[in-house]
Amino acid sequence: MPDIKIHRRINDILLGPLERPALRWLAAHTPGWMVPDTMTIIGIIGALIIAVSYGLTNYHKGFLWLASLGFVINWYGDSLDGTLARYRHRERPLYGFFIDHVVDAFNEMVIILGIGLSAYMDFTIACLVLIAYLMMSVLVYVRTCVKGEFVISYAGLGPTEIRVLVIFANTYIFFWGNPTISLLNVQVNFLNLAGILVASLLFLFFLLSSINQARQLARIDP
Repeated sequence: MPDIKIHRRINDILLGPLERPALRWLAAHTPGWMVPDTMTIIGIIGALIIAVSYGLTNYHKGFLWLASLGFVINWYGDSLDGTLARYRHRERPLYGFFIDHVVDAFNEMVIILGIGLSAYMDFTIACLVLIAYLMMSVLVYVRTCVKGEFVISYAGLGPTEIRVLVIFANTYIFFWGNPTISLLNVQVNFLNLAGILVASLLFLFFLLSSINQARQLARIDP
């Protein structure tokens, strides 16, 4: 099996041409006292802000703006911790890999369950999205172990694109509400439908990627 310490990161996201230069600039201008672990903590704080803000939307929709700010804070911390370590040549492959992805799982759990406690998405659907996300995470980590590739993006979509789409959804809901759509004679609101679509796509990516990877490994390891 490949050495986990030297795995290859594959991050072909649509916003990559914008995000990568921005992260390099931020890393170059980050104060010396801020270390990668500081960024990890900032990412956690962003996730907690998101979850609390969504919960508070039960009292006022204006908290959607605070949730969107939380996504920006979460992106800043989550995206910059590894970039900063590489920029300063302070990588810790084992520790960094472990902390980064354990924290990612915690952050996504907090964020998605927070959305499920909001005024706009059913908690059951949020749990479905969380299950789909965790299944994809398992696939990514197992694939890293057996193939030495850590795949962050699928079909050009990665965590950054998801954050941007959710911020757009928050903005839409704030100005135009959470309209109800008739789907096969069932009334589904906008955010619930979005959650169902996201979960379905994640399950589909999981299924197709698992089958494709299994076929490749069968040829390598007959």
